[in-house]
Amino acid sequence: MNNKLYGNLIFELSHPGRKGYSLPKSRFGHYEIPSGLKREADAELPECDEMTVVRHYTNLSENNFGVDNGFYPLGSCTMKYNPGINEEIASLPDFVNLHPLQPAETCQGALEAYYELQQALAEISGLSEFTLNPCAGAHGELTGLMTIRSYHKSRGDEKRTKVIIPDSAHGTNPASAAVCGLEVVEVKSTPEGLVDVEDLKPLLGDDIAAMMMTNPNTLGLFEKEIPEIAQLVHGCGGLMYYDGANLNPMLGACRPGDMGFDVMHINLHKTFSTPHGGGGPGSGPVGVRKGLEEFLPKPRVIKDKDGKFVIENNLEEYDIHQNHIGAFLGNFNVELKALAYILTLGRENIKLVGPLSTLNANYIKEVLKDAYELPIPSLCKHEFVFNGLKDKSTGVTTMDVAKRLLDYGYHAPTIYFPLLFHESLMIEPTENESKDTIDKFCDVMHKIAREATEDPECVKSAPHHTPISRADDVLAAKNPIVTYKQLVNDKD
Repeated sequence: MNNKLYGNLIFELSHPGRKGYSLPKSRFGHYEIPSGLKREADAELPECDEMTVVRHYTNLSENNFGVDNGFYPLGSCTMKYNPGINEEIASLPDFVNLHPLQPAETCQGALEAYYELQQALAEISGLSEFTLNPCAGAHGELTGLMTIRSYHKSRGDEKRTKVIIPDSAHGTNPASAAVCGLEVVEVKSTPEGLVDVEDLKPLLGDDIAAMMMTNPNTLGLFEKEIPEIAQLVHGCGGLMYYDGANLNPMLGACRPGDMGFDVMHINLHKTFSTPHGGGGPGSGPVGVRKGLEEFLPKPRVIKDKDGKFVIENNLEEYDIHQNHIGAFLGNFNVELKALAYILTLGRENIKLVGPLSTLNANYIKEVLKDAYELPIPSLCKHEFVFNGLKDKSTGVTTMDVAKRLLDYGYHAPTIYFPLLFHESLMIEPTENESKDTIDKFCDVMHKIAREATEDPECVKSAPHHTPISRADDVLAAKNPIVTYKQLVNDKD
């Protein structure tokens, strides 16, 4: 069996007695491990020589796909280019060798990086102050909602237990609200894909803690009625929460704080450099408008009157402590890359991110709308949604199109999300991609549309050129095999 093509498990390459390492004799003598700490049986580890291990994992790595390999048009989960220099900066020994509990006076440079990123994010968002503690976008949502609850609690207004969330929202929004002990109230979208203000009005009352909005929304559309929505929510005593997952197209165009939002989180791993494929790493800093700073979680980095950077950790009655949202000061590695990205672009060039990501998305939308159904034809921002192929008679689904794209060397876009359309196919090119790359992608998408008409079975049975074909997703979810058990005798 060709290991490069089929990807054997490392256990299947194991042979008893083989080793890929040698250890020097201990200089410290022999010490018996307490019996209570010992395994009852030896660990079932693979036994392989060094070359087998190196080739195995190298071949596996070549089956991975990322933004360094090719175009990654994953809508809603921005997968933008991460410059190598950012990785180098985040890997500097003076950073990676720090201990999170060492005295502040010994790591002034790291604390300055924290502080400068907080200031940069405040300027970019139009808000007053940020905390970098949350380690993911949803983690930021929860932190932001806890901040909002602390604000209402400080005013004795504890009956505010409801959060209004649009039906087009990311699934993390209602999940975060539920974890925070808040009740979710859904507001409908108009046929144009925007929040229905008339549906919103009856939902408002003295029990509303906040309204969560993503702008542009999950369809990639700019919510034009935000000034009126903010006025209505503030009028009933609630706060406006901005889900920053789609902040990319806003850079250089407008700022959430200027729109009337009170609290927001930013996905550093989407907007500022670090791709988050594979589930991590991430970072979800939370910012607040002026007047809400005291409700941000502790610890946080501040600059004292002598210009020194210190960690503020004194807790007030309504503060959120790090124990509620994670240890220390967030994901330092991701934060360093975000700061490097922002400083590299500078005040002038960061203004190009939003317009270019919007241009690329609209270009793809217009080029492909002859072959793919465009349910909402209006101007989009950084992403947009097709409802599958225009020609439904072929029986070729969005899933089929996504699988066929793999044969042509492209990662598939997001599919079957948002749930507003039956065959959603969501594309986000980011601002980094060239017209040549986008044109080649569009050519392949058109080719697949032609194949769907001329040879639909070819598309329905795709992919044909990947290590495995279609897995049984339902079986994998219901009966996952997460451990390896050797079933054959080693002598066989």
